[in-house]
Amino acid sequence: MRIILLGPPGAGKGTQSERIVARYGIPQLSTGDMLRAAVAAGTPVGLQAKAVMESGGLVSDAIVVGIVADRIEEADARNGFILDGFPRTVEQAKALDAMLSQKGIALDAVVEFVVDENALVGRIAKRAEETAARGQPVRKDDTPEVFKTRLDAYRTLTAPLSDYYVGTGLLQTIDGMKPVDAVTEDLVAVLNRYTATATS
Repeated sequence: MRIILLGPPGAGKGTQSERIVARYGIPQLSTGDMLRAAVAAGTPVGLQAKAVMESGGLVSDAIVVGIVADRIEEADARNGFILDGFPRTVEQAKALDAMLSQKGIALDAVVEFVVDENALVGRIAKRAEETAARGQPVRKDDTPEVFKTRLDAYRTLTAPLSDYYVGTGLLQTIDGMKPVDAVTEDLVAVLNRYTATATS
């Protein structure tokens, strides 16, 4: 079972990813984690990424796709994986499709958490208030101003992925505003269509 999770920041992708990992035994692949691991391991693509990062540049789509390509060859990803946070743009999605096609691998589904952005901003503001009330430091990206900036970036760069994956026939949508357990139930109902590949 090979899936991508889509949705704006704060939509609950991280929480649901943890539950999928526990339930189906497939890894969640974070591009940040994979990048750090590839650099630490000194793989060819990791060395390329290290050189770019040390010069202060942004790692190219080609390097990120190369790191994903290496990671999905590892034993724990043979029965599937969850991609969360990648692809972020339609160009990255096309590059990912091309790489998977070369390996003879296909995505099973792209699941998008549909949320009310105004409610998300309110949820983040409340979380920041509660954190401050406990006397704990508020994370920078938990302030409404920063969160709105992240939402704007998502809307511009990543939201077009929905249309792209509708075109491929892979997109499934879930109401991300439901309680966490109800979202999990809906997600499992979608993913159980692909458990044959996950357990084969």
